Amino acid sequence: MALFYPNKKEITHLVLILRKTYKGVHSNQVGFPGGRVENFDKNLKYTALRETEEEVGIPQSEVRVVKKLTKLYIPPSNFWVHPYVGLIDRTPKLIPQESEVEKILEIDLEDFMDERNLISKELTTSYAKNIEVPAFSLNGHVVWGATAMMLSELKDLMKLAL
Repeated sequence: MALFYPNKKEITHLVLILRKTYKGVHSNQVGFPGGRVENFDKNLKYTALRETEEEVGIPQSEVRVVKKLTKLYIPPSNFWVHPYVGLIDRTPKLIPQESEVEKILEIDLEDFMDERNLISKELTTSYAKNIEVPAFSLNGHVVWGATAMMLSELKDLMKLAL
């Protein structure tokens, strides 16, 4: 869920999370709140809302889903991601899910839209060494891979809207 909200100063922010360190391909990476479909989930939108509530504490009933982004395949984890864009009208009390979220990142919309935060970074991953990747530099974190691809689509949509 790409979730936008106003902070206490009425500045629009976007929520990202830093995942905990664990034995897995997405360990300690920045991503959107979200996760795996459960058998009881009614649909993919419900999954995104449920996972957002679990990971950052925002009640599902407060999120107005406004758009579905392009689905994206992630080879290292063999998952299809079905991202959504949501809005809430108030400043939320963000509560990180202790078992999965190391830190909640509140990204200022102006910083997100700033072209200077588009970077290129050489990384070593679980499946490749010293690869050059396009990325975002946000709140002191390098955001790359599928999250960066979704952020790029979101940024393009924002440019059309603003």
